[in-house]
Amino acid sequence: MHRIILTFIASLAIAACTVGPDYKKPDTTEITPAKWRWQTATPSDAQPRGEWWKAFHDSELSRLENLAVSSSPSLVAAVARVDQARAAARISTSGWLPDIRLKGAVEREQTSGNLPTPVPVNIPPARINSFNTLFDLSYEIDFWGKVRREVESARATAAAAEASYHSALLTLTGDVAAQYFMLRSFDAELSALRRTIDLREKWQTLLDEKFKAGTIPETDLARAQTEVAMAKADLAEAKRQRQEASDALALLCGQPASAFSISERPITVKGPPVIPAGVPAGVLERRPDIAAAERIVAARNADLGVAKAAYFPTVRLTGTGGYLSKDVDSLLTADSKVWSIGPSINVPVSGWAVIKFNVKRVTAAREEAIANYRQAILAAINDVETSLTQIRHRAEQAKAVGDALTAATKATDLIRASYERGSISYLELLDAERTRLQAELQTARIAAQRQISTVRLIKAIGGAW
Repeated sequence: MHRIILTFIASLAIAACTVGPDYKKPDTTEITPAKWRWQTATPSDAQPRGEWWKAFHDSELSRLENLAVSSSPSLVAAVARVDQARAAARISTSGWLPDIRLKGAVEREQTSGNLPTPVPVNIPPARINSFNTLFDLSYEIDFWGKVRREVESARATAAAAEASYHSALLTLTGDVAAQYFMLRSFDAELSALRRTIDLREKWQTLLDEKFKAGTIPETDLARAQTEVAMAKADLAEAKRQRQEASDALALLCGQPASAFSISERPITVKGPPVIPAGVPAGVLERRPDIAAAERIVAARNADLGVAKAAYFPTVRLTGTGGYLSKDVDSLLTADSKVWSIGPSINVPVSGWAVIKFNVKRVTAAREEAIANYRQAILAAINDVETSLTQIRHRAEQAKAVGDALTAATKATDLIRASYERGSISYLELLDAERTRLQAELQTARIAAQRQISTVRLIKAIGGAW
């Protein structure tokens, strides 16, 4: 008994060894900037964190976001992938437990009367019944930490799947917001085009009366008719684009496009909320795609330990116990007991080359994961820088276009008054109205782009601040 206890303690001491490198987070300090190029603010606890879209104060946007989160099939698929990874992580822990199986068998055997034997003995044929019920036990002692590395890898993979879910959630909600603001810009275009058509139709009616009275040439009437027709064509194009944006939103929200509709409401010229970018280190910790890439590195590192453990002997403890009898009546009696127990060692002899190349394969997979992790960080930095640049220059562009719209509206009013006095031609009035319409449409588009640039910044910084 003392020898058994000492052997058990020694086994535990040896099992404390774990082959393979312990995980260290890859160093990325050389690719992380000290500050953002267009950093405009510091993090604020007063801003919303999880449901970031509430910062836009748009009830319809919030409704669509909640619908997408609850109904999107792509998000349901991402949740299912997380459940699969978590289940796989739990399965990996079974290596720490012995494999115990209960087996039962009933056999009837016909033996040969002509068995080859070294001694000439006449063994008559016979029919033998056999009944048994046995417990089989098999346990691999984790001397080299193979099972621990397998569990470590599975848990890191599960964490990566969870981070990928959050990345899918962020992508989905960001796409919904971007598509929503694009649709609202089409609403603004539709409103501007309808007003333009109404105005041009009034001018056409007035010019038709003047032409009939012989006070204007027919060319002025033809130009007015042309402008009305062109504006109606632009209106039809804007309606098509809006419907396509609505169908895209329906898909994102997990709804059939034929039963999905959003009432028109032009986008406001009011600027988007100010989103603090924070410091780079904080941003990188919030990005779920970076977290997923880092967890994959940890998983590949653990896989390397599993691969290296194949160099060492596998030690198993096996045992069998139960009952074996020739008939059912005596099966569960003391004389029918059988058992066996003993260790087994499996030492790789001819497979060293395979193990070596497998270690090289897993090492290369770890290097690939590290490179992907660094690439994810670089992509995140690029996303933030691009979004901040867009926000800055879109604001400047919005101010310039707003000034242009104000000037174009004033110029159109003055030219219209001059035309009514007969001091200029109708062609000059048409040019002024075209310029004003283009400025109005551009204002709506830039207003949407400013909102979309803000959404992209929110996605770039991980969706929460």
